[in-house]
Amino acid sequence: MNLQMALYLIPVDISGASWRSVMPPENLEIIKGIRYFIVENIRTARRTIKRLDPSADISAITFYELNRHTDDKEISTFLQPLREGNVMGVMSEAGCPGVADPGASVVRIAQSEGLRVIPLVGPSSILLSLMGSGLNGQNFSFNGYLPVENTDRERKIRELEALSVKNDVTQIFIETPYRNEKMFESLLKTLRNETLMCVASSVTDPEKEMIQTRSVGEWKKLNFKIAKEPTVFLFYSPNQNKRSNQSYGKKKNFI
Repeated sequence: MNLQMALYLIPVDISGASWRSVMPPENLEIIKGIRYFIVENIRTARRTIKRLDPSADISAITFYELNRHTDDKEISTFLQPLREGNVMGVMSEAGCPGVADPGASVVRIAQSEGLRVIPLVGPSSILLSLMGSGLNGQNFSFNGYLPVENTDRERKIRELEALSVKNDVTQIFIETPYRNEKMFESLLKTLRNETLMCVASSVTDPEKEMIQTRSVGEWKKLNFKIAKEPTVFLFYSPNQNKRSNQSYGKKKNFI
């Protein structure tokens, strides 16, 4: 496969699902043609490549590690192989690089220098959760992680709910699995009973996946125990005095 001289953004599977069920086969052919990778964790990137391509010669591949510990001054140097005419790839630990991911910083540099960037198709727990939630997909906001401390977290939840009502927007955020229970408790405590809330856990996992949407009042009536699994939280508080944006009209072909 002839690859273009570009920085390829390569999604990684986000669950125990077979990569064939979440990514097109062309992605594997692209991975086979790349010898320079910018990755979030070198060890797991090596394992991922070997799992996707058992015949891969890992010793022939150069890895650059980009995560929260990377010195900002180093990041630009990672792109030197691309500047010299070599194809490069960016891989996250899971999901799509550049989305809630440190890979965005190197993509920004590539864009500023006019280097070609090619995002590949693959799983995003954020978009898949939104698709499965039934909440407003016309207007939504991804908020990353909310504050850890209870008081700050609940204040932020109230702020996001007010914005949801005002702007007719679905609010989306993620949490570290071991803090899922505290997040779920804060949401039930803080949100209005009529607010719609979706819990999306282990998205794409053929055995563990759960995507459920209920009103907060309905969630409170259940004896629901949230799992310590990768989870996306979504909620939507429609303003009853406004016409909902759910009536989209003709869908554009670029969505």
